[in-house]
Amino acid sequence: MAIHFFSEDVPFELLEKFRRKRWLKNFAATAGYQVKELNYVFCSDEYLYQMNMNYLKHDTYTDIITFDNSEKAFALEGDIFISIDRVRENAKVHAQNEESELSRVLAHGMLHLMGYKDKSKEEASLMRTKEEEAIQLYRLN
Repeated sequence: MAIHFFSEDVPFELLEKFRRKRWLKNFAATAGYQVKELNYVFCSDEYLYQMNMNYLKHDTYTDIITFDNSEKAFALEGDIFISIDRVRENAKVHAQNEESELSRVLAHGMLHLMGYKDKSKEEASLMRTKEEEAIQLYRLN
């Protein structure tokens, strides 16, 4: 059970790494999942945009891209790329502090690995509800 945090092309140091790892593992467990191997990679808008173009053929900026490497049901393995630029911008737009927005995006990536989608209005609404549940759990950890 391992969660790793990396910074690719931006100077970024995640605060409270141990607490976040414990929270993410607990969040997965509450949903009946076990973390096997998760790599969170913090990067710039441009880095993530290029990944979006190269791997997904999407000509858009995004805050997160999740690659599912899971081989067994209820075992989470994947690579989650997060644009720190988007996290900071979204925090301003939604009047959130950056730490709360970062927690939302960390949970969002894990929720994608659990099978949650956010393309339709209904899917996005459920995703937001699950993100809020995760953030509440983080506050308790």
